Amino acid sequence: MSTTKKATLTAVAVGLGLVAVSACGSGGDSGGSSSGSKDVTLVSHGSFNVSKDVLKDFEKRSGYKVRVLKDGDAGQAVNKAILTKGNPQGDVFFGVDNTLLSRALDNGLFQPYEAKDAGLVKPEYRLAKGERRVTPVDSGDICVNYDKKYFADKKLAPPKTFADLVKPAYKNLLVTENASTSSPGLGFLLGTAAAYGDDGWQGYWKKLKDNGVKVVDGWDQAYNQEFSGSAGGRKAKGDRPLVVSYASSPPVEVLYAKPQPKQAPTGVATGTCFRQTEYAGLLSNAKNAKGGKALLDFLSGKEFQEDMPLQMFVNPVREGARVPKLFQEHGVEVAAPRTMAPKKIADNREPWVKSWTSLVLK
Repeated sequence: MSTTKKATLTAVAVGLGLVAVSACGSGGDSGGSSSGSKDVTLVSHGSFNVSKDVLKDFEKRSGYKVRVLKDGDAGQAVNKAILTKGNPQGDVFFGVDNTLLSRALDNGLFQPYEAKDAGLVKPEYRLAKGERRVTPVDSGDICVNYDKKYFADKKLAPPKTFADLVKPAYKNLLVTENASTSSPGLGFLLGTAAAYGDDGWQGYWKKLKDNGVKVVDGWDQAYNQEFSGSAGGRKAKGDRPLVVSYASSPPVEVLYAKPQPKQAPTGVATGTCFRQTEYAGLLSNAKNAKGGKALLDFLSGKEFQEDMPLQMFVNPVREGARVPKLFQEHGVEVAAPRTMAPKKIADNREPWVKSWTSLVLK
């Protein structure tokens, strides 16, 4: 998520196909930072967000001014960072997740640095011993969300599992993202591969296609335009009551509604979830490596970790980081998400995506 500010009325989330890089933060619109500079630049996907007072506190304590460059979906942002690694746009990259991590590491995107509080990362999110090129920052679960009102009106139980989604009762109800261009779309594909195995996921997707699944480019289009359960989707007259999004999407629908409802209007099919972890790293050839290290320390620090849930709607990975009440009440805790070993993702991602594209989009 991943993961991500999801489903806000202002649609701040990942829009695939965005080419321009936006700049924000108190560092202004000046060029990239340089050695000895007091400017430090964070490059990320379009969903990075942090409270102004939290960022200002870091700047005051560290003496650095932070510039943030946002560049669309995670997949797009990672690819652009790889292409520009010889002359990077910034010093730190945030937002490469476990579905894309091997691509970044194999292409030498990062240089080694262990954040100051790396030892406080929960054990389940740590990488193999000796891997110091990236720091775990947050986690979330990619899951199918459903429109509660639609299913109540139809007197139809919402789906709970991958197997449910191919049943006739849910024909023409699901919208998902393109696995070749979207991080949640890829995560959903990997979730089905984890559920049905190397030889079974293609058969599952054939059934899903026959059952009328709709594929769009990215999360913003799927959630804020096609999905009938989101504020944006209702405004756009979306007609799909099932969407691939995140377990943390329901709190967004509560936080940004006026007045805030007592219950989220959307639910989560917890048997369709795939665990996503996002990382940050010091870019190879960073012009301000010292400032980048300070920024990585900040991202793994308690203040930023506790700010994330209601800014990017993801879970902190730091031991002891508190989660806000609204996030706890309306978010969905997934007890047994699907997972996949990093090496298996690395070995299979490209051929699986190619096969998925041929099977589903043609």
